[in-house]
Amino acid sequence: MFTYAGIVLGVMVIVYIAAKSFKLSTELSMLAAALGGALAGGFGLPAQHIAEGAMTYLDINLIFITATLFMNILKDSGGIAFAVRGILSRFHRSRSLLMVLLTVLLLLPGALTGAGSVTVLITGGMVAIVLGTMGISKARTTAIVFIIAGLSAAAPPVSLWAMITAAGVNMPYIGFFMPLLVPCVVASLVTIFILGWRGGEIDLEQALQQLPRPPGGMSWLRVILPFVVFVLLILIGRRWPHDTPVIGLPLMFLCAAATSYVLSPIRLDFLRISRETIEQLLPLIGTLTCVGVLVQIMTLTGVRGLLAVTAVTLPVALVFATLFVVLPVSEAVLMWGAAPVLGVPLVLLFNTMGLNPIVALAGMSVIWPLGDALPPTAIIGRLSVEVVGYRDAYAKFLRSCVVPAVIIMVIGTLMVIFSSELSFLTGL
Repeated sequence: MFTYAGIVLGVMVIVYIAAKSFKLSTELSMLAAALGGALAGGFGLPAQHIAEGAMTYLDINLIFITATLFMNILKDSGGIAFAVRGILSRFHRSRSLLMVLLTVLLLLPGALTGAGSVTVLITGGMVAIVLGTMGISKARTTAIVFIIAGLSAAAPPVSLWAMITAAGVNMPYIGFFMPLLVPCVVASLVTIFILGWRGGEIDLEQALQQLPRPPGGMSWLRVILPFVVFVLLILIGRRWPHDTPVIGLPLMFLCAAATSYVLSPIRLDFLRISRETIEQLLPLIGTLTCVGVLVQIMTLTGVRGLLAVTAVTLPVALVFATLFVVLPVSEAVLMWGAAPVLGVPLVLLFNTMGLNPIVALAGMSVIWPLGDALPPTAIIGRLSVEVVGYRDAYAKFLRSCVVPAVIIMVIGTLMVIFSSELSFLTGL
C-alpha cells in the first residue's frame, strides 16, 4: 500500500514539474498533477471526485469575493484615499504614530479578504507614496509593503492557510482570532520600524500632491460605518448565538459593501466594480479550485494518508528545525496548496504530541506568506514590486526582507514549539 501511494505521489511530482517546465501556471500544473495521479492510481479521470474537489473551497471563495467587493467599493468611493490623506495630514509630525497607522491600513484589506494581493492593490500604492516621502528607499518600501501584505493575509478574521488546514483535519475555525492577530500585529510593527525608522523629514505637500484626491462629501463617518455594520453583525451572532440566524461571513461582507455603496458621495458603477473584482480574484479562485481537486485525488489514491503517516513518524526535532525552510518553499511552489498538502499532516503530528493545534497552526500561518516572494510563483512579491514602482534588482528587494523575515520565522517557530503554553490565546 505504501509502495502504491509512493508511486502515485512520484507521478504527481513529475507531472507538476513537467507542467511548470512548459510554462503552465501553478493552477494548471496542480490540476495536471492531480489528473496524472488519478491515472497512475488506476482511477482514470474520476469526474465525480474532480467535481467534488472543485467545490471543496466554495465557501472560502465566496468570502474572498464578497470581502474584496466591499474593499473595492470603499476604494472607488474615495474612502481609502480619504483615510490615507487624513491620517497623513493629522499625524505627519509624529513619525512613530504615523507608522503604526500605516501598518493598520496595510493589514486591514488582507485581514478582511484573506488575500495579500488585495492589500497591495487597495492600500499598497498609497502607503508606498507616504513611505517614499518619509525618506525610505524603494527597496525598503517594497519590502514593507510585501511583508505586511503577507501578514495581512494570515491575520484574522480570514486566514486562508488556517482555514484550509483546519478544514482538512475537521477542526472548526474557532479560537484562531487572537493566536493569529497577536503575532501578525507584532511582526508587522517590527517590520515597519526596522525598515522604515531611518529617513528624513516627511514632505507633506509632495505626498498630498501624489495621493489621489477623494470626492467632495467624503467623511470619516462614511468610511467607518460599513466596518461598524460588519463588526456588529459578528458581535450580535456571538452575543446571542441561539437567537440570531446564521448568515455567514459572505453575507456580512455584502451588508458592509451595501452600506459603503449607499454612503458613497459619488455614484458608483456596481456592475463594473463587480466585474473587476472577479477579474482581480480569478487567479486566487482558480488556485483554490485546483487545490481542492488535488487534495481530493490525493485522498482518493492514498497519497494524503502517506504524507500524514510520514509526517507523524518524522523526528520532532527535525520538523521544528526545518519549518522555516519547508513552509516558505512549499508556499513558493504550491501557493495555498501547501496548506492541505503539508499543513494537515503537520497539525496532526502536533496534535498527537499534545501541542495546541490552533496555536501551532497559527504559528505556521505566520511563516507561510514569506514564500510569496520566492520563485517560481512570487505572486505578492512581484505585485509589490510593480505597485511600488521598484526598478532595481529583485535580489536587492529580497535582501531588504531578510531581517524581518528571520524575526517572523522565529516568532512562528516558537509559537509551534510553545503552543501548549500559549493556549490561553485561544480563549481571549
